Amino acid sequence: MMTVPIVIAFEASGFGRGSYPVEVGFSQRHGEGWCSLIRPEHDWNLWDEIAAGLHQIPREILVANGNPVRMVAEQLNSQLDGYTVYTDGWVHDYILMARLFEAAACSPNFRLADLREIISPQQESMWQATKIQVEDELNLARHRASNEARILQLTWLRTFDACRILH
Repeated sequence: MMTVPIVIAFEASGFGRGSYPVEVGFSQRHGEGWCSLIRPEHDWNLWDEIAAGLHQIPREILVANGNPVRMVAEQLNSQLDGYTVYTDGWVHDYILMARLFEAAACSPNFRLADLREIISPQQESMWQATKIQVEDELNLARHRASNEARILQLTWLRTFDACRILH
C-alpha cells in the first residue's frame, strides 16, 4: 500500500554552480506545511536576479529574517527523521541540501529521493495537466518552497488516485 509522500522543495540563489539555498519547505503526509527562509552564510555570494525574480525573496530579507543554517538543518532533521522525502528536482535539490547541511556541520537523518521513483508511467502521462489544474485551484499568490511542495504532493495524489480508479 502506497502512502502519500512527503515532498520537499528548495528555492535557490541561482541556477548553477555556486548557488545556495534561500528557502526550504515541505508538505507532510496530511498536507501540513513547513517552510523556512535561510540566512546566507558569509561565503554564499552568488545572487542571480532571474532566480530572485522567481522566488521574490530579496537577499536583504534573507540576511535580516532568514534562520541560521544550523537551526534549519536541525528543524529538518527533527521533523523528517527517518523518512524518505521526495523532490521533483533531485539533482538540484540534493546539491542545495548538501550545501545547507555542510554549512550546518551535520548530516541529514532523512533520505532525499527523486519523485520519479514513485510516479508510474500512467501518472506521468497525466502529470502536467493535473499539476496545472492543482496550481489553478490553489491560486497561490507567491512562489514559495512549501507551496511548490504542496502542489507536487497534490499532483502526485490526484494522479495516483486517478490511476487506481482506471484499473
